[in-house]
Amino acid sequence: MNITYTGKQEKFYPAQTEKIDSRFKKLAKVLDGKGEKSAHVILTRSRGQYNAEITVNFMDHSLVGTEKDADQYLAITGALERLEKQVLKVRAKRRDIKKTSQTPWEKEAVATAAIAVEPNPASRTNGAKPKVYRVNYKATTRKPMTLDEAVLEIEKDGDYFVYRDARKDCVSVLMRRPDGNFDLIES
Repeated sequence: MNITYTGKQEKFYPAQTEKIDSRFKKLAKVLDGKGEKSAHVILTRSRGQYNAEITVNFMDHSLVGTEKDADQYLAITGALERLEKQVLKVRAKRRDIKKTSQTPWEKEAVATAAIAVEPNPASRTNGAKPKVYRVNYKATTRKPMTLDEAVLEIEKDGDYFVYRDARKDCVSVLMRRPDGNFDLIES
């Protein structure tokens, strides 16, 4: 890792320089990208406090660790700690991203398969009766609608729409299929 210092750097004890070098080596291992990484360290002093700012480019992010302290060594190590936390956070976000996208239907199939595998649904709730949450309690105040009106509503938002059919006076569910067509379920 190439380290560039800007500003006045004090002379450190050999043990301190070894610790700073080992921290930068640890940071270089965490970065583990292709090519040589570089860090830019800016050291300033104002009113008896040292300011250390370390900048590293990692995965299209410019990461900056800053720290202020009365001792320059503590300011540099504090900035390195903050920078390491940022690098680990960006790396974890990058690793958590799924490489393949699932359609809503595949997610539903996986969820139903997981429910089918569980032998006793009462074991999830530790023997307590499961709760029912009312999602849309004002649905009864809506007027009945035709199938064409329901298609217009589902085009506005969502993958499914529950409505009361005006002609049959029954509850119907209109769902969008992955191919763009619709499924209609009537009770």
